[in-house]
Amino acid sequence: MSCITHPLILPDSLESREYQLSIALKALEGHTMVVLPTGLGKTAVALLVAASRLHNDGGKILMLAPTKPLVEQHLRFFRQFLVFPGTKGDEGQLVMFTGETAPEQRAAEWRDGKAVFATPQVIKNDLIAGSYTLEDVTLLIVDECHRAVGNYAYAFIAKRYLASAKNPLVLAMTASPGGKVEKVDEVIENLGIQVVETRSEHDNDVIPYIHEREIEVIDLRLPEELSRAVDDLNRLLDSRLKMLSNLGFSPPTRSQLSMKSLNALNAQIQARIQDRDPAAYKAASVYAECMKLRHAVSLAESQGSRTLTTYITRLFSEGKAGGASKASERLARDPLFIKLFERCMSWREEIHPKMDVMYDVVRDQLEQFPESRIIIFATFRDTVQQIVETLGKKGIECQRFVGQAARDAEKGLSQKKQIEALERFRRGEFKVLAATSVGEEGLDVPSTDLVVFYEAVPSEIRSIQRKGRTGRSGSGKIVVLVTKGTSDETYRFVSQSREKAMQSGIRRLAGSPSRDFSRASAVQAEGGQALIGSFCEGPAIVVDDRETSSKVVEILSETGASITLRRLAFGDYAIGDRILIERKTARDFVDTLVERDLLGQIRDLAAHALRPVLVIEGGDLAGQRDIHPNAIRGVLAAITVDLGVSILFTRDEEDTAQMIHVLARREESEGGDRKVPLRKDSRSVSHQQENIIASFPDIGLQNARLLLEHFGSVRGVIDADFSELVKVKGIGEGRARRIFDLAGKKYG
Repeated sequence: MSCITHPLILPDSLESREYQLSIALKALEGHTMVVLPTGLGKTAVALLVAASRLHNDGGKILMLAPTKPLVEQHLRFFRQFLVFPGTKGDEGQLVMFTGETAPEQRAAEWRDGKAVFATPQVIKNDLIAGSYTLEDVTLLIVDECHRAVGNYAYAFIAKRYLASAKNPLVLAMTASPGGKVEKVDEVIENLGIQVVETRSEHDNDVIPYIHEREIEVIDLRLPEELSRAVDDLNRLLDSRLKMLSNLGFSPPTRSQLSMKSLNALNAQIQARIQDRDPAAYKAASVYAECMKLRHAVSLAESQGSRTLTTYITRLFSEGKAGGASKASERLARDPLFIKLFERCMSWREEIHPKMDVMYDVVRDQLEQFPESRIIIFATFRDTVQQIVETLGKKGIECQRFVGQAARDAEKGLSQKKQIEALERFRRGEFKVLAATSVGEEGLDVPSTDLVVFYEAVPSEIRSIQRKGRTGRSGSGKIVVLVTKGTSDETYRFVSQSREKAMQSGIRRLAGSPSRDFSRASAVQAEGGQALIGSFCEGPAIVVDDRETSSKVVEILSETGASITLRRLAFGDYAIGDRILIERKTARDFVDTLVERDLLGQIRDLAAHALRPVLVIEGGDLAGQRDIHPNAIRGVLAAITVDLGVSILFTRDEEDTAQMIHVLARREESEGGDRKVPLRKDSRSVSHQQENIIASFPDIGLQNARLLLEHFGSVRGVIDADFSELVKVKGIGEGRARRIFDLAGKKYG
């Protein structure tokens, strides 16, 4: 085996593959997207390009991946092969950034590090906060680059990088960019891609490294009990589609009930809601029922009786609970749904044959090849848990691999736990891993030689990613469980056709002339340099760290605002020592009004700011849900008159960001160098002073701060004459009289 020879790559360690070298050389010429089948060494290509840039251009390397386990995997790979002459090991030159690392520590490690490995949200937050710039980054590596669409952090980072780096180069990598031309074009535009380099398993320079992957599809029949449940659900669906038709809409037939047709139906409904059509509000509720019922059908067909029972029970409980939506209430009252619920509750064990067949496949593999590693993919956490329990009861240890989010009583796995589980799986401490989609992207367990699809998936990206978990260092097998005559079968054919379309599209991209992004890059760089130059000179704004996924924060960062990210107890944005802003979309405003305590939330905002502001973004409030316009007007009146909160309406995220920026500029010019008080310690002197004055009748925190700001101390407020108290804006004669009388009244 011949090996790569390079000053920054450990001698005799990295196999020399012609196609990897060829792709790396191309990638050094311009911003490149590499499309390479899973298992053919995209990370090795990244290493070759990184070593070349570090050796020839210096600077730093920034490598992004969507999950912490994947980031850790890349760091481990680079540590294995990358060397820095004259140093012992990497000595802190290869670093990993996570949300668990303090921002100050990340800033210090950024300054000293040569290669940084991170999830994109961490880097985005640091750039927004001004912790560092990307000026000296000579290579940005974007793994799983098909995610660079919409508001995903990849797009923001790439834009900032191309605008600010002295010598930028982008290397984007994926095994599956997607079958839709418009989506691939969006990825290319967002990352500034100029060249697409691709290889397939049929290319001559790749064939020697391809390992055989056998695909077996096991067809199963839906048992009679579940078939009856599906029939009941379909009858419920038919009745809802008829309701929609009677309301004057044009719903698809049940046989044509795809997500595309449902989205078109929803567009009809939303258009008529905007026109204040009373029928449209009821239609929206019925549409919600259709979505729930369609999901239940999919669970019955592809997951089984236990997962279906859990879901039906949840729907029934929601419908019977106080404050339930009309859709949930209507379902829970329907006699046919009640009968279905009762029948589900009578099932004592799994009816669907998939679980038993899955066990047989796993058992046979381990009996034949005891050292095998097996990954079972399932879409839903409930199914993953059932797989773990089923195999465990039959003597096969299986660990779950799911995301972090918590739902109901079941918690997900933290990223630390995910990394630990993968490491134990690699070492062979257990042989079977049951994973949701979090395990689909990029995870490298070379000895995985069996992958089981518990159900087919309609996404070509997800299908390719799942298949790519096997056949990486030897032959592998893929088993797909398909319930005949159901959505399982449909999804399998859909993903097959989309995979073919994607491969065809990639070949066209790779064969087309290089795209000319030079003008766009020049314009972007020119605007970006001005933006970065004023980066820390703009007005100071504290942003709640939960807001960073919104476009508002990105736009504020681009305006040059000096942003601090912190967890705010109240509001989303804080400006100076007076202004606290709560941002709500029109839909969120109405949903909070109906389903949560909107006025209580705004009351808390008002109690913690001298100048509370509510920004309502986009759309017509009365058109969001079936609420009388006068009810909306009443709430707005209460917020402004009773709570003293200023309400500002904006068109969209861009308009909201510009409004916040103007408020910050205005406050900065009028308030000098005020600092934002983020009182976390209720025992602080200022907080105690506020509480003392706020305890006077009808004063509260907002007026207490006005008084303390005017008089300078608690004693100043208490000793003030009535005439002096009246002069404080917002206090009025009534409040002034109560303060003056109570302060001078004899005790007892």
